[in-house]
Amino acid sequence: MDEEIYMLALILGLLIFLGIHSTRLFAADWREHQVQRMGLTPWKAIYSLVSLIGLVLIVWGYGQARLSPEWLWVSPVWTRHLAALLTIPAFILIVAAYVPGTHIRARVGHPMLLGVKFWALAHLIANGTLADLLLFGGFLAWAVALFIVLRRRDRLAGITYPAKGVSRDLIAIVLGIVAFGVFAMVLHGPLIGVRPFGG
Repeated sequence: MDEEIYMLALILGLLIFLGIHSTRLFAADWREHQVQRMGLTPWKAIYSLVSLIGLVLIVWGYGQARLSPEWLWVSPVWTRHLAALLTIPAFILIVAAYVPGTHIRARVGHPMLLGVKFWALAHLIANGTLADLLLFGGFLAWAVALFIVLRRRDRLAGITYPAKGVSRDLIAIVLGIVAFGVFAMVLHGPLIGVRPFGG
């Protein structure tokens, strides 16, 4: 019974978190109406609160479900190393979303979503429980769908993201690698309960 509760919390958290992060795309008119009705700052506060609730449910549900895993497949040990390798570009892409004027953004348009795809795929390769499939599969499906739709909108609207110099890309790459190192070596174990490189 407890396992069902944990899985339900994970699914509900995913629906809430990914749902609120899709309002600009799939419910743009409703979002605009809410912003006009209550103001941008209250909307952002509610948006952040709903996102936090979803994230807490995801973390709690996934963390508890991992204690009694329901295995769908067992990945070879080497996939952990492949997952770590794929996570490096994920961090670089996510950082590039916040560094203006990179060639990375000019090329892919939405590096955050591409980074989420790398992250989710990497973890799907190395993990084979039902909770893993729901969490990483959910994020992967969401990122793929959103990336396709946004790229299509960019093309139709003629939107481009001009690059301002290679130095911006170097900043994104260095910060991304540093962030990966800190998270993988220091934070992943205490927060997730798994140390990617053992120890």
